Amino acid sequence: MLCSLSTKLGSEDLMAINALEKELGTPLLAFSCRADLKPAEVSGEQLAKIKALEGKLGLSLVAVRG
Repeated sequence: MLCSLSTKLGSEDLMAINALEKELGTPLLAFSCRADLKPAEVSGEQLAKIKALEGKLGLSLVAVRG
């Protein structure tokens, strides 16, 4: 199972999250998880390339089975 930031939130969902953020006084991030996504096995060379691009872009990448 892999999780990522939720990108398909409806307006009611966003309003509920915003209300809770306001109540708590802190931002919240929404994640969605998918059981059908599995991490891919990568070689050391492939992993080095992934890490290099992560460093260049300032983000995290996850290789998944296609």
